[in-house]
Amino acid sequence: MKAHPHIRVARLYTSRGHNFFGHYGQPAGTHELIERQEIFCLAGRGIEGDRFFDYKENHAGQITFFASEVFADVCAALGIRGKHPGLTRRNVITTGIDLNALIGEEFIVQSVRFQGVAECRPCYWMDQAIAPGAEAALRSRGGLRAKILTSGTLRTDA
Repeated sequence: MKAHPHIRVARLYTSRGHNFFGHYGQPAGTHELIERQEIFCLAGRGIEGDRFFDYKENHAGQITFFASEVFADVCAALGIRGKHPGLTRRNVITTGIDLNALIGEEFIVQSVRFQGVAECRPCYWMDQAIAPGAEAALRSRGGLRAKILTSGTLRTDA
């Protein structure tokens, strides 16, 4: 297991409902994305108050991570200004780590232990949520799906 003290939590998000997941061939949902200063992670269940909380047993996406550096690269490549990484609908926006390196690894952020499961692959909705071309620009760097192994609170770093 790897402790990663250099992983910084830049932003935290939850939403009570799905805007893209399960909406293929339909309009996007309109569930508000709520920025938080802290979230409570429950082992094996997800984030309290989030759309994937208790979604199904052993769900690989109990929590999702996304690198702010990737969002900045995508915005620069697509000429986008004034947008925020919450548009990716990931829960934890990080700085300081290549999230793909955590696939298959146990790791700790603050005091909470996670299991990196898989890339959080971008879908065609990213072209609508962010800008045309975002899905392609995010391929192989769409974030990380993870399981929560120990309960605890994540907070944004000051």
